This record gives sequence, structure tokens and C-alpha cells, in this order.
Amino acid sequence: MSFAQLSPPPSLSLSTKQTPLSLLTLCTHLQEANQVHAHMIKSSQISHTYSASRLAEFYAVSDRGSLECAEKLLSSVHEPYTFIWNIVLRGNLKHKRPFNAFQLFDQMLNNSVPPDHFTFTFLLKACTQLSDPERIGKQVHCQIIKYGHERNVYVETKLIHFYAVCGLLVDAHKVFDESTDLGVVAWNTMLECYANNRDGESLHLLFDRMPVRDVVSWNTMISFYVQVGRIKEAMEMFRRMQGSGEKPNVVTLVSVLSAVSQSGALAQGKWIHSYIKRNGLDLDENLGSAMINMYAKCGCLEGAIEVFNETKNKRSADTWNAMISGLSTNGQSRKAVELFGEMESAGVKPNAITFSCVLNACSHGGLVEEGTVCFRKMIEVYEIKPDIAHYGCMVDLFGRVGLFEKAKEILKTMPMQPDAVMWRALTSACRIYKNTEMGEQAGLQLMEQAPDDHTSYVLLSNIYAISGKWDRVHKVRKMMWERGVKKPPGSSSIELGGIVHEFVVGDATHVRKKEIYMMLDEMGERLKLAGYEPDTNEVLLDIDEEEMKHTSLAHHSEKLAVAFGFISTIPRTTIRVVKNLRVCNDCHSSMKLLSKIYSRDIIIRDSNRFHHFREGLCSCMDFW
Repeated sequence: MSFAQLSPPPSLSLSTKQTPLSLLTLCTHLQEANQVHAHMIKSSQISHTYSASRLAEFYAVSDRGSLECAEKLLSSVHEPYTFIWNIVLRGNLKHKRPFNAFQLFDQMLNNSVPPDHFTFTFLLKACTQLSDPERIGKQVHCQIIKYGHERNVYVETKLIHFYAVCGLLVDAHKVFDESTDLGVVAWNTMLECYANNRDGESLHLLFDRMPVRDVVSWNTMISFYVQVGRIKEAMEMFRRMQGSGEKPNVVTLVSVLSAVSQSGALAQGKWIHSYIKRNGLDLDENLGSAMINMYAKCGCLEGAIEVFNETKNKRSADTWNAMISGLSTNGQSRKAVELFGEMESAGVKPNAITFSCVLNACSHGGLVEEGTVCFRKMIEVYEIKPDIAHYGCMVDLFGRVGLFEKAKEILKTMPMQPDAVMWRALTSACRIYKNTEMGEQAGLQLMEQAPDDHTSYVLLSNIYAISGKWDRVHKVRKMMWERGVKKPPGSSSIELGGIVHEFVVGDATHVRKKEIYMMLDEMGERLKLAGYEPDTNEVLLDIDEEEMKHTSLAHHSEKLAVAFGFISTIPRTTIRVVKNLRVCNDCHSSMKLLSKIYSRDIIIRDSNRFHHFREGLCSCMDFW
């Protein structure tokens, strides 16, 4: 059927007051646009370059259009000028058809149509959609020089971006240095180039040189520091941004919330929450999920629940996942499983990440039946193929409750090779249940798969130390030394009054060290009265003097942080500590008793999970 044979529906009836272009704006689907096209042919308006361009734009770029129709229109227009060619080029980019874009460019040149700077920005973007962009991109660069557009600010910016995407830092820098009139977008593009290549020094130098900065500039810096784990620099950059008068946007806040999550600086996270409320910012799925994640990782579950309730009408799968994960890591495994049921009832389809969160909750809580049902449901009901993370959760689940044969069955039947995460979970479970035979096998596999990870050696050393095999402990530590693998010193941080105080084992640098160690002595005396016996089984060096072992345990970083918290806050204030390593058995036992002795809630986030100590009990139920 031709365009002319189509009769317009009542909504598009033509009148003397309605032009085809005004009707084009009313089109809701392709058929209606075809009817407008037919009228333009009848009225000869299709020969008007502006009208033809508007129709081509609808066909090529609109979600209701058709790239095929746009290309047919292009071929039917007598002597189409550059603008129409550019529109169809743009349409090919939107539909991820970069090769078609280059074919169109060849046709342009064959028809003696001069490309302009927009043409080349589209072509450079097309290059980034190719699997091998470098070769064609450099040819485009040559064409840019040939047609005299190499000094156009938009083209220069796009060139910098193209070379950055390709990882060609030298070429990107050359274009940038040769430019004389670059705007903030080009500077930001170069910043992003350095950030993507993890070149922190050049990134910082360029940022300091910027004549003008915008919110994107600051976001790039903050995001970079968060990604490389330099949390203090990220927070300092955020403070500098506020001091400059630049207003943070949602992207800024998500990055800063990520930094707060890693540092455990709850007061700063609460300030951001207040900032969002004061400025009436929308808690969309990204910001809402980041806020829930921040509260959960700071051990403030009530804050996470508050935000989750605020997002009641805007919950995506990511929002549910953040809350399920938060409950899991804070020892509320059964509530996490219940929330998963609510997610299903709300009609939100769970994804692979959802099942990772739920299975992780089951493993942390020792919920074998629930975890098994959930794993089966993922496969049979939601038709989600388990990945190595899901299988890892099942190995961890069975290991934590001592079902080692079931854990071995998973390892044997899963369709991929076990990774270091699985061997680590199994070794850790064997340490808890003193299954030294299997623990040694798993530990050796772990060391083979993660030879540069200190935890591989530490876990295997613990297995040997439990059974008193100190010769093998020394053998493992010698191997660790020969390979240049170092166990980082234990460090713990506590935030008070917006300031983060950090302690390492045996720390004597704090300005209040005298008071801290007096508090440590008091804690030790009261622990003894409560029946505490130091657990020296996992002190990794074969120390002859038992007293030296006791001293080592008493000065662990988390105990120093808790002692500082006791002397710095009023009674019954919750103590929140973040530790970089796993909490040892002795500290775990001590914290349970201390929470009861001092009537304090003590929350410690270690490298594995959260421990909420209250009235002599821990939320992890001694599974960690």
C-alpha cells in the first residue's frame, strides 16, 4: 500500500489551519507519520528541505519512527543537504548500526555533500560502537583534518573522548594539549580519561589546572577516589566541592554515600540524608538503594528500614535487593527471607542479584531448608541459571552448619570449577568445626587459586594452629614470606563527633592513649570476673610464653577502638566499629561479654559481615 492510499484518521484530519509539520508532532505511531508523509508528497512539501528534514528526524530518531523509512526518504529527496544526512547518521547510531553509518558517509562523499562538524562527531561516536575502533577512528581523524574541522571545539572534545575510550592516553593528551579554546566538557573528558586509566597523579594535576569546573568535574574526582578505595580523599573532595559553591547532584550523592558505606562514617551519611530531605531531592531507585546500602553498611538497620519505607511507591528490584542484603549482613537472616517473600507478593520480579542476597542471608543464618528451597525456586520458577556466586552461597550454607558432604556434592556437580571464594568459605567452615583434614585440603586449593591473598595463608595457618601443628604453621608462614605476601595489620576505626579515629594493633599514637589503656585494663579485669578465658588457639605465631599471647589479644585494634568509645561517650551509647580484617574468636567472645558487662550495644563490621553484640549475644549466632 502506498502512502497516498492511506486515509488519515480523525485525529490527523487535515485542515487549512494544520500543516503537515504540526501534524507530525501529534503522531503517536509510524502509520500516522506515513500518512503525513503521503500528504507532503501530494502537496509537494516534501521538496522543501526543512520539511523533509523534520520528517527524516521523526523517522530516524523518534521511538515511534523507522530507520528504513528515513533511509528511503533520504534517497528520494532531490539533492539532500548535509543536515538530512546527519539525521540519518544519528539514527544509525541510536540503533547501534555503526557500519551503516560509515556506508552513509561514503555515499555523502560520493554525492559531493560536504561533511560538517556534526557529521564527524557522529562518526567518532560510531567508532566507539565498533569492536576494533582504533583503525577506523584514526581514518576519521584524517578526514577531520582534510575537511578543516580539527579546531572545532565539539570535534576536539569528541576526539579526546574517542581516544580515551580506546585507552589511547597519549593520543587523547596530544589532542587536548594542541587545543586552544576548550570548554569545560573537554576538560571533563580528559579527567574521565585519566580516571578510567587509574592515573591518579595526572588526574589531580589536571583538576587543579582547570580554569572552570562544573558538577561533572567534581563527580569524576569523587567517583575516582571511591573506586580506588581512597575514601578520605573522596570525602575531602566532597567538602571542597561544597566550599566552592557547586551544588551536588544525585550522581555526587550516590558516590559520596558509597564512600560513607566503606568508611562506616554514619554521622556523615545521616548528614547526606538530611541534605536530601532539605533540598527536596527525589529518592529514586539509585539514590534510594545507595542510601539503604549506606545505613546497612554502617550498622544502622533502623535507618535503612526508614529509607526503604520512604521509597514505598518507587521500589525497583535494586531497592529490594539493597534492603534484603542489609538485613542479611546485619544478622537478620530470617527477616531477609521474609522480605524476599514480600517482594514476590508485590509483583517485583527478582533477578540474579536478588537470589545472591537471599542465599547469602540463608548461609549467614544457617537456614538450610529455606536456602535449598530458594535455590530450587531460582532455577525452576524464575528460570535463572545459577552462576558461581549462587553455588558459592550454597557451599557456604552447608559448610556453616557442618554439612560437609552436601558442600562437597555442590563442588562436584556444579558446571564450573570452584573459585577461591568457595574454597575460602569451606576452609573457614572447617576451622569452626575443627575439621582439619578437609580444612587442609580446601586450604591448599585456596592457596593455589589465590596465592597473593594473605587470607589464604592465614586460614590454613589457623587450621594447623587449632590442631597444634606449629611446624606446618611455620611452613605456611615461610611460604607466605618467600612469595612476598604480607598480612595487613589489623586496623579498626570508630567515628565520634564526625571525626574518624583509627587504631592498629598495639596502637600507642592516639592523644588519649593513657586513658585508652587504663580502660583496656579495666575491661580486662571485668572480663576475668565474668569468667572470660583468653582464646589463644589462633594466635598465628608459636609464642612460648602464654602471657605474651594474652597481651597480643588484649591489644587487638577493635578492643582499642571499643575502649576509646567507652571513655568518649555517655553510658548506653551504641559503639560502632569498622575493622579491615575478620574478627578473631577471642575478640568475638570478649565483645559478647563486654556488651553485657557495660550494658552497651557494640556493632562491629569486619571484612565478612556485621556483628551486633547485645546482652552477651551476637547477631551472627557465632556463624561468621
